[in-house]
Amino acid sequence: MAGSRVLQAILLVTLMFLTPISGCFGENESEVIRENDVVVTPAILSGGVFQGVTISADKDMSAFIPYLIQNEETGFVQNSTVVDLNAGDSVLLQILAPPRTDTAVILVGEYGRENWPVRTIDESWRSWYARDGFAMDDNPGVSRVAGVNESIDTVTQSNLSGGPVTAVTVPIQRQMAAAYAEADGGRHSMGLVDGRTVFNYINVMSDDTPDPTDAIDGAVGYLDRWAGQGNAAYEDAAQYLIQTLENFGLEVITQRFVYDSLMTGAQNPEAYNICGYRFGSVNPDKWMVFGAHFDIAPPVNGGMLDPHLFGRTYGTRVGAYDNTAGTSMVLSVAEAMASYETRNTMVFCLWSGEEGGKRGSDFWTDYWVKEDNPEVEVTNYVNLDMAGVNWPGGGGAPCGNGHGGGEGGCDPQPEIDPDGYPKDEEVWPMRVYIGPSLDHDVMNQPEMVGLAMWIGSDAIGVEEQMSPLLGAGYDAETWKVDDWLAKDRPEIIVYEDTTARSDHATFQDNLGTVTMGFGGLVDGYWCYHQTCDTIDEMVDWMDTTGKDYGEERSGTSNLVDALDTITWWATYSFFHLDEQPIRNAYL
Repeated sequence: MAGSRVLQAILLVTLMFLTPISGCFGENESEVIRENDVVVTPAILSGGVFQGVTISADKDMSAFIPYLIQNEETGFVQNSTVVDLNAGDSVLLQILAPPRTDTAVILVGEYGRENWPVRTIDESWRSWYARDGFAMDDNPGVSRVAGVNESIDTVTQSNLSGGPVTAVTVPIQRQMAAAYAEADGGRHSMGLVDGRTVFNYINVMSDDTPDPTDAIDGAVGYLDRWAGQGNAAYEDAAQYLIQTLENFGLEVITQRFVYDSLMTGAQNPEAYNICGYRFGSVNPDKWMVFGAHFDIAPPVNGGMLDPHLFGRTYGTRVGAYDNTAGTSMVLSVAEAMASYETRNTMVFCLWSGEEGGKRGSDFWTDYWVKEDNPEVEVTNYVNLDMAGVNWPGGGGAPCGNGHGGGEGGCDPQPEIDPDGYPKDEEVWPMRVYIGPSLDHDVMNQPEMVGLAMWIGSDAIGVEEQMSPLLGAGYDAETWKVDDWLAKDRPEIIVYEDTTARSDHATFQDNLGTVTMGFGGLVDGYWCYHQTCDTIDEMVDWMDTTGKDYGEERSGTSNLVDALDTITWWATYSFFHLDEQPIRNAYL
């Protein structure tokens, strides 16, 4: 019952497709349009890429295409369209076929139809079709909005669904890169973005292979990225990131800043904030920001000791999980999005000094935005920090072969922490966290929660694993774990974060921006802020072969899958939020 109440609350206010339940209210029926009256070409869509899709009509009809579409008139990506077709006519649209599901659904009805049904936010179009949602009167609804200057139509929320409709299903297949087998992440190796590309970026930056010719960090990759140290390795990594973003065609603007120690008063030189900009064509002063910190935990108190041998200390040279993974996802999305025309400005930022207290993002929001660019509105922010060691991995920590420590010699924290992030020895949820939120028992930003679930249930293909969490009826300290257990430990959780611990907090606190973030296992990860935070360790944790959990897949396959899930979720969020930003419900 609690889960049902949460979904009802979200449905009341969320944007675009996420509208209250409504019926047809006596609308007239006309000649029935059947599935074989329309032909969709190609017969099989390629998942994860924009492609030309032709819809041909044998009768007069209208068609509703509920997917992201690149408008050839404006160049912008929009959420859905409705087209009118006379018998014998056809229309060619550039459609992004969902990357992580196998079925697309196109709706057809009488010519000139205005109102159309849509799925609920917690189900896919495939599930909606399977339960005969197209034959129902009680669907949420949208209405068409005429395009401007002969552009294609858009849609908006409506209290009318138009009643039953004819639904046409089209299979989707995502291509695999020839270079990668399934065990190497081949299932998620192609598309506008893909998890294997993210994995490759992590490999490049965290490669600790010794390189005697590199006098900076002595390694092939970019190690020792310790902010506030004034060290050459951090500068070297910053230059690599600057060059990479510039190669994408972005305008790179950096900020250096000095941190004054609260303890000693000494000035501590910080390195860069590095941001790549793709300025908007309509609203250049409205900025959508996608960010991750690229500094890693510096060594203190003997932090270079292997925790498997000496116990946990603090510090790492590599920082693959925290936060090369997040940095790599920012690079992947920036590379993909740089060539797309957007209404608002896209900003891809890599922050300095997060490990020391979110100093880089704090400086950027307080000084670069509020003082140097006061005309700018940061509409939304997406954060990546410690994401990837989560579902579809799980089933227990790796043991032996250099692993170990903690309870039972393997898992450092197998027990459930009642006031921590939800997880146990088997399930490591992928976390989608949203804010700002002052109340643990009230959904304060329902539009962003609804958008996250709308994207996750269909395009990302995780309707069976995903559930929202809400603290109604639970203690403020333990509500996340309480509701997670009550909902039978969902593997992907969407919730409002009342205890922000990363760079999204500065956007909420300094600018009042609505944020969405992605993360995975934290306190239960043995190599969190340790020397063993390498990509090999991530792969070992994600391996489910021989486990009584999930699919029988290699660690690389599962890790690439997880990275793909998050990167696509963020990409879809950017497209949606460019068309319709979500403002803070408090303001």
